[in-house]
Amino acid sequence: MKKFFKILLLTACCVSLASCEDYLDTSSPSNMDDAFATSSPSEALKIMSKAYATYRQGGAMFTLYDWNDPIRSDIEAYPEGACGNNRYGRMAVSEVGVDDVKGGFNGAFNVISYTDKFASVIAAKPEYQDAIAAGQVNDWTHLYGEAVGLWATTYFRLTLHFGDIPFGHENKSVSDYELTSRFAIYDALIAKLQEAEKSMYKLGEGGIDGERVSRTYVNALIGQIALHAAGYQTLRTDVEGLYGELSFEKKAEDTANKCMYARPTNYKSYLTIAETYFAKAMGEAAGSAKLITVDERSYVNNPFQRHFQYSLDLQVSPETLFEIACPQGILPDGQTANGEYLYAFGRGSDGGGSNAAPCKLFSAVRITPGGYWGVFSNDDPRRDVSAVITGMDGKGNEIVTSWAPGNKGSKGGMCLNKWSFEYMTNPYVTKQRCAGINYPVMRMAEVYLMQAEAKAGLEKDGEALALVNTIRRRAFGDSAHDLKNLSGAALKEAIMHEARLELFGESRLTWFQIRGGYLSEVAVAAQNEIKAICKDIREKGYHEFANGNQFPAYIWTKKTEGATLVYNGVDGDPVMWPAWRGTCDYSVLGVSVTGTAHNLAVEGLFKAIQPDSAEAQALEAAGYAKVAYGTVYAENESHYVTNMLSGVSAKTDVPRYFFPIPFETLSQSKGKVTNGYGMPQM
Repeated sequence: MKKFFKILLLTACCVSLASCEDYLDTSSPSNMDDAFATSSPSEALKIMSKAYATYRQGGAMFTLYDWNDPIRSDIEAYPEGACGNNRYGRMAVSEVGVDDVKGGFNGAFNVISYTDKFASVIAAKPEYQDAIAAGQVNDWTHLYGEAVGLWATTYFRLTLHFGDIPFGHENKSVSDYELTSRFAIYDALIAKLQEAEKSMYKLGEGGIDGERVSRTYVNALIGQIALHAAGYQTLRTDVEGLYGELSFEKKAEDTANKCMYARPTNYKSYLTIAETYFAKAMGEAAGSAKLITVDERSYVNNPFQRHFQYSLDLQVSPETLFEIACPQGILPDGQTANGEYLYAFGRGSDGGGSNAAPCKLFSAVRITPGGYWGVFSNDDPRRDVSAVITGMDGKGNEIVTSWAPGNKGSKGGMCLNKWSFEYMTNPYVTKQRCAGINYPVMRMAEVYLMQAEAKAGLEKDGEALALVNTIRRRAFGDSAHDLKNLSGAALKEAIMHEARLELFGESRLTWFQIRGGYLSEVAVAAQNEIKAICKDIREKGYHEFANGNQFPAYIWTKKTEGATLVYNGVDGDPVMWPAWRGTCDYSVLGVSVTGTAHNLAVEGLFKAIQPDSAEAQALEAAGYAKVAYGTVYAENESHYVTNMLSGVSAKTDVPRYFFPIPFETLSQSKGKVTNGYGMPQM
């Protein structure tokens, strides 16, 4: 993380650009002169940093989607049972409350109001106007575009999670408002971003890196908005005239809840916009951004993991297009810098809140057996970077993560592993939730896959397939794993599948499945697979997937001396396989550890060993202990089926994945704003 930006995030003052608590009262109180606040680009950047901090701290980032988006695909799951945290993740619409996400909703509109005012102040400056007239890019034109980029990002995220919302009322006195069609919002965002991006710095220019909105990111954002506008999504049928003259291709309809799963018939016009701007983000506007294809480290060769290692080193990856900066530790005023990312999405730990080895890591994203054993091939270097069989006990020891419902390191099933605490160059053991890992928003690999999606929708099958194979060659290091001779529906499904392999746990996979029209189909298939797995575990002692991998009822484990981090891994070595696990030596960090045997050897993970067999007896004679594994999964079948998108029960269901608009917004609208999709009104 860049030092200057850490400082700005901590010191940004509340000036006239600060927005109100409730977006409906959109006047902007003044306690400092706008001219002073924007007297120089460096002073203005301090003001802009307040917008970034508000996005991070005010709930707009975390509350709105990070608790739910990463756990609503067919291979992602939430670990706890009987918990309300994932009711949106599993699409349990009947369980939601109207004010469940009020803080995030209002926080998002605070960011919108703030960035809108900031952009208007910059636009009034002669330095900005002169540069625009001359067709030049300078710090002022970039700051304007930066504000517009965060403004549009926030609005786009709101439409993803609330659907059609009030639009365009920021910094105005509003007494009468109504819903705006999301397609009208998409068009307005795209137009505003198209106007702004021409006068912005690319990544690597003007001191801009991935912790700030850049021309590179804005081009990709235009593509992303257009791609989503072109895709299938759940639309309201209860508000007459909401979508104007648009017509739709309907995939499914829910008459009881008055919604449909559809895409606009003019979807190809949006796909053309998406293709154009993804190409810019990958080409002329890429700047320093790139897909990492070479790993320069001598001790490991995994370019896919290299991207995540930058984050673990508190650096900005060259593959990053945009991420929200998060300082490490406690802020000078005693507040925590909302460092939820590693805590919520790292490899689980049962440690305490401070000075533990490591501190507690909740680990909200888990992979399904079908995802780890079935979707990934054993030779895919992304598999073990993405998910891990073991967690940590908080005392320096690697432990098997049970399939019993729960959280942290000991329960809940296999954890997301992309942000594994143990692989931080300097593990932060002082206090939980303060590790300093940034919030990722977009990376280049996602742009490649979204561009492949756009091109496939435009019947440019060869170009789409080439992009998918670029991602696969980065992963495998060769062309032997290229996909060949795919077109039409088969190609589109392959793109969605590659998103599983590349983007698991990153809050992105669900949107590929929603846009493609697959979500209900893959949800039902995943639910049925869970039932089949549990049946086989009870009857045979294992479930075998199409690739030959067996998810076993039992595994055998043994503690081994020392503290070792596993990198590339050695197939057949029970300590070194699977890869990307083990533990660092916490004793050198001055925190309490237990024992000296910190690593775990694991046998029988991919090929089931039958209890009381000669192989099992030999392992136990060698010091291994039999551990209930798949049996625990089968015992909790109902938990796993419930947490697997249980709001969808048939392939023809309309997926209802939205959050409710809060009651205050509804009540002040004079009846013009309501919640759809069967969600509560009060």
